[in-house]
Amino acid sequence: MSDSMKNSKKIYGPNPSFVENANVKKIDENLSIERFWEKEAERLHWFRKWDSVLEGEIPFTRWFTNGKINASYNCIDRHLNSWKKNKAALIFEGEPGDRAVYTYQDLYREVTKFSNVLKKMGINKGDVVTIYLPMIPQAVISMLACSRIGAVHSVVFGGFSSQALSDRINDSEAKLVITSDGYWRRGGIVQAKDRVDKALYETTTVDHVIVIQRSKNHIHMVKDRDYWYHELMDWAEIGCEAEAMDAEDDLFMLYTSGTTGKPKGVVHSTGGYLTGVSSTHHNVFDHKDEDVYWCAADIGWITGHSYIVYGPLSNGSTLLIYEGAPDYPAKDRTWDIVEKYSVSILYTAPTAIRMFMKWGEKWLENKNLSSLRLLGSVGEPINPEAWEWYYKNVGKGNCPIVDTWWQTETGSIMISSLPGINKMKPGSVCKPLPGICADVVDDKGESVPYGRNGYLVVKRPWPSMLRNVYKNTQRYVETYWSMFDGMFCTGDGAFKDEDGYIWVSGRVDDVIVCAGHNIGSAEVESSIVTHKSVAEAAAIGCNNAIKGLGICIFATLKEGEFPSRDLENELSEIIIAEIGKFAKPDKYFFAKELPKTRSGKIMRRLLRDVAEGRELGDTTTLLDVSVIDDFMTMDD
Repeated sequence: MSDSMKNSKKIYGPNPSFVENANVKKIDENLSIERFWEKEAERLHWFRKWDSVLEGEIPFTRWFTNGKINASYNCIDRHLNSWKKNKAALIFEGEPGDRAVYTYQDLYREVTKFSNVLKKMGINKGDVVTIYLPMIPQAVISMLACSRIGAVHSVVFGGFSSQALSDRINDSEAKLVITSDGYWRRGGIVQAKDRVDKALYETTTVDHVIVIQRSKNHIHMVKDRDYWYHELMDWAEIGCEAEAMDAEDDLFMLYTSGTTGKPKGVVHSTGGYLTGVSSTHHNVFDHKDEDVYWCAADIGWITGHSYIVYGPLSNGSTLLIYEGAPDYPAKDRTWDIVEKYSVSILYTAPTAIRMFMKWGEKWLENKNLSSLRLLGSVGEPINPEAWEWYYKNVGKGNCPIVDTWWQTETGSIMISSLPGINKMKPGSVCKPLPGICADVVDDKGESVPYGRNGYLVVKRPWPSMLRNVYKNTQRYVETYWSMFDGMFCTGDGAFKDEDGYIWVSGRVDDVIVCAGHNIGSAEVESSIVTHKSVAEAAAIGCNNAIKGLGICIFATLKEGEFPSRDLENELSEIIIAEIGKFAKPDKYFFAKELPKTRSGKIMRRLLRDVAEGRELGDTTTLLDVSVIDDFMTMDD
């Protein structure tokens, strides 16, 4: 285990004034898991209360049996009988600089009108609607309109290719697609409607396409299939009764990567999911009515569902969404937005934080970030160095950081510090939240002692857990519930320290078995980025004639730094010192950027192709194919 991950001695606590006003100051250890979640569910509006909190056996458990609820009603209507009626619910900034603000009353008007549009287009309870939109207000409106009438939404990330879109439409059997003419990205227009047109050549279930006019680029409209959003909204009536959904009715499906290459349609319920995201948004982010909350994720990922839409709006938040790139027109765009809107809670990914590190502190100079009071991290393990940079340069040492672990499948945050209770260790996700029973186990499913690697599992059901893989119950059981009896296998490796804090070491399939040693890629990467020249790194296993599998390092360097043999030697010495001589890399590759998916995940499969000189595999989900051409070694 690398010293920077396993032996970090730094511990931070929030300032006393934060603790004094925190939403959660202590945990009631006497509450059962069922009673805890029952109390959290009572924070929501139910048309009919449940008969029992939890029924059934893993993996087919049911939460809040026979309870009746609606997610859209909880995100809008229940706020209209208070002062929040005229509170800003949604603040939007487009990449070109245009802005819009929607109060909760405005949101009610737009959502109910669009709900009536969907009904007129033949969408009924249980029908699937594909949403293929950028980060614009209509993305939020579309999701809430679907949930209002009981339609199941399938949001597809707006950067996905037409083929990826077609695959998801076909699997979900969607009846309608909501898209835009285009959207802005780094000053150019992404042709979203053209991708939809191409995707629909290979589909048979879609009857209609609704197009939102965003970039006003020229597009082709198919008669009797394609309709302009603004024209449909012109005649739509305000007011649409929210459908009383059973707690176990499907709310949405969201596709996530599968080891077979075919995406899995992860299905989430209504009552349990909403309970989980509302609870964790309130408790983990310590949400207050006066906060301006910015989750800098995309609507197409689970983070966007849980902590842009359903969690924040169910709590009456003011949320901010931004359409464009964080470095356009300059690398200080993120900090300009924080300053402009007095953002108080910022939730972003380690990938973004390391990118900010690479650009340097100069972009934060002369920016007033004093409105920030809490920072969050999501999406992958954050190395201690990035954590420290975030804490000191963005939060100025005054903002607690909630480093959150969860997945598409878990629906809501599972492991995190509670900022009014827990101390923070840079690089650790802290402990399981109340109501969550997570552990680290060995191959036999038995808890491992502290300091030892194992599998991260969840031993008890939780409300926001996935309910199935769409049309494939067998895959659901085999993927998540077959490895350990009665436990949800997360697919992540982890270890616990002597204080019970959990340190996630990365995906189990990212473990490199080198010369008989199990080496977590995150451990190697965490070591490398301690070097002052390195911005980001990825470690993979590659064929070695002697050891069977060796280690290859792919690294990006900070501005003004350049590859050299001396740098390679220095990096190797760090790895040897922190992990051991057996972990010394066989080869180094350097580039301006690492190949990543549009969600920011490093594509290790392509790195293996590069390392071993193979023809590249599928690159359809790659954000920028050209970065592959930039790799160099000192042998070049």
